[in-house]
Amino acid sequence: MSYNQSLYKIVEPVKKTTISRLNKKRKWEYGYNKENDIVVISKTGKIGDILEIQGLRIALPMLPVHVHEDKLRKWKRFDYPKELGKLKSIFDWRSYPEAAKEQWYDYIDEEFKRRDEGFWFMNNDKPTYITGSHYMYLQWSKIDVGAPDFREANRLFFIFWEACKADKRCYGMCYLKNRRSGFSFMSSAETVNLATISSDSRYGILSKSGADAKKMFTDKVVPISVNYPFFFKPIQDGMDRPKSELAYRVPASKFTRRKITANEKEEELVGLDTTIDWKNTGDNSYDGEKLSLLVHDESGKWERPDNILNNWRVTKTCLRLGARIVGKCMMGSTSNSLDKGGDNFKKLYNDSDVTKRNRNGQTKSGLYSLFVPMEWNYEGFIDEYGQPVFNNPDNDVLGPHGELIDVGVVDHWENEAEGLKNDQDALNEFYRQFPRTEEHAFRDETKNSIFNLVKIYEQIDYNEGITNNLGISTGNFQWVNGVKDTQVIFYPDPKGRFKASWFPIAGMQNRIILKNGVKYPGNDHMGAFGCDSYDISGTVDGKGSKGSLHGLTKFSMEDAPANTFFLEYIARPQTAEIFFEDVLMALVFYGMPLLAENNKPRLLYYLKRRGYRGFSMNRPDKVWNKLSVAEKEVGGIPNSSEDIKQAHAAAIEMYINDHVGHKGDGVYGNIYFNETLNDWAKFDINKRTKFDAAISSGLAIMACNRHLYRPHPKIIKTPLNINIAKYDNVGGASKLIK
Repeated sequence: MSYNQSLYKIVEPVKKTTISRLNKKRKWEYGYNKENDIVVISKTGKIGDILEIQGLRIALPMLPVHVHEDKLRKWKRFDYPKELGKLKSIFDWRSYPEAAKEQWYDYIDEEFKRRDEGFWFMNNDKPTYITGSHYMYLQWSKIDVGAPDFREANRLFFIFWEACKADKRCYGMCYLKNRRSGFSFMSSAETVNLATISSDSRYGILSKSGADAKKMFTDKVVPISVNYPFFFKPIQDGMDRPKSELAYRVPASKFTRRKITANEKEEELVGLDTTIDWKNTGDNSYDGEKLSLLVHDESGKWERPDNILNNWRVTKTCLRLGARIVGKCMMGSTSNSLDKGGDNFKKLYNDSDVTKRNRNGQTKSGLYSLFVPMEWNYEGFIDEYGQPVFNNPDNDVLGPHGELIDVGVVDHWENEAEGLKNDQDALNEFYRQFPRTEEHAFRDETKNSIFNLVKIYEQIDYNEGITNNLGISTGNFQWVNGVKDTQVIFYPDPKGRFKASWFPIAGMQNRIILKNGVKYPGNDHMGAFGCDSYDISGTVDGKGSKGSLHGLTKFSMEDAPANTFFLEYIARPQTAEIFFEDVLMALVFYGMPLLAENNKPRLLYYLKRRGYRGFSMNRPDKVWNKLSVAEKEVGGIPNSSEDIKQAHAAAIEMYINDHVGHKGDGVYGNIYFNETLNDWAKFDINKRTKFDAAISSGLAIMACNRHLYRPHPKIIKTPLNINIAKYDNVGGASKLIK
């Protein structure tokens, strides 16, 4: 099956007539355009295509009339003129004969222009735009293999990064990557690029350890700086190859043609400070310092006691003055397992979703998240034009160094994964290093789980592979015409709190049975809900556990999938009452009962007050006359009993073994909610309160299998005492034997 990329798409959020009108007047300004909700990275006043990368809409410069084309029809690094290569500094240039300088002014000007505005070139007969930062990386940066290759994945990375720089709402990027994708070199190149055109600025580097930060500084940043051409290289203070700080005393922006031809005096070129340094890893690294750029390398690998979340809270303040953002962060990493730093990085990454913003237009972290799947940037599967070879090629495809590529990266990756399927920890490590999905990138180790992780991850991978065919609807429930206690309908909403994979047919919706003024579910025979509720609307830290609701079908003769989780709700609305009403509407719509924990009883009292006590199941492990007064009043099941905890975990275990993962002959389970599956994977029976989805889904399983927990009272049988008289029949008369 042919691979369909979803990393980016060309969108048209702005009318073509509007683009044309403003292009004529060169009215498009670099930065965030609020009116059209796009980020303009063009510095020419004109825009062309608008790309959407992971929810961020980015307007590229307009295609110029003339596009550079090399005879090889692809990117080729420009040769540096030998005459200029002999000049190591601005002082060498000053002593250069005036007559000889004239021929190089246009060349130097053009390099500054490309650095600022970016560069267009023909790539396999297609006009291709790279940003100025990307141009500096490709043309002037020295990496471990010499000159970097052009890669389409890196082009998109730099476009996204340019948008982060241009957007005044943004603190930078949080890049979730695969191994050997070049982030360390790209971020080092950008550090040098920005530092050499800045004055009175500071640039910082952090990594998973101080030693790693130092190595990045000495092995990447310094060599890139040393190999810059003289017209981009400021006067450097101290050692040629420093170990802790690279200090520029004259910014390269002084070396433009205008400045060079002005013959300005030497004293005007001194006295301005810009530095690049690194710090030891710690929560308070760079605390209280003002930074123009902070490079966070290997941020998904900060192990205890270091915490990337705590450090970001500190260093975020280094990038702003009040509400004004004056610096950016370039953060990137693969992820460790969750208990080795991966969990904190995952939270930071999720908090950087550009589609979830506060009223100030910022994400929760202030960063913008970017994930580039491994198939875009996997060594050995990128052709000579920098394009990834997704599928098995029909014709000969050559790599950048002339090697033949005869297998697609997707097939190659799947073959490797197939070979590791019997070693789940090795497979999960492979997924984390070379992820095709965000799910893979944050895959956890298996050794701590009490459930069958092989089956859970089989199901997750299956779900990821058929994402577009799952048929999951996201939305909310509402009362018809807003009139409560009537009919409930479901309306789709991409930001809705419910996810549903099945809806009952119209005749089975809103089925309620009324008995003595109390409402009972009409589809009790079809399935049931489990719920993990909460009582308090707000919490001190603003977090708190989420409310969770799951719906599960039984085996029935109705038109419904058997033993299927059909609904997932994991959210914490602004008030507890909104959550209670959400639960109630779901119960009414599906006409199914609810088993909820009664240690947080506000939900159950809410249902009773509204006349829905009949929807709240009694604990299935006790008969009516053994229930407490509160349990008789509102129903529910306690979570404090050790027997209940064990029964709850056993219920999930039973369901996983019977209905999750590969079941043979290419058939997989039909639970399509990966958030629930991941909660099962991490479930710790001794810390149950952290796993909202596991609690509610387990209760749904218990509710649908309540017969398994029904008590069997002991019947004491009294021995039957039957006295049969015995007689002695010797002689003429019988005598009773006593």
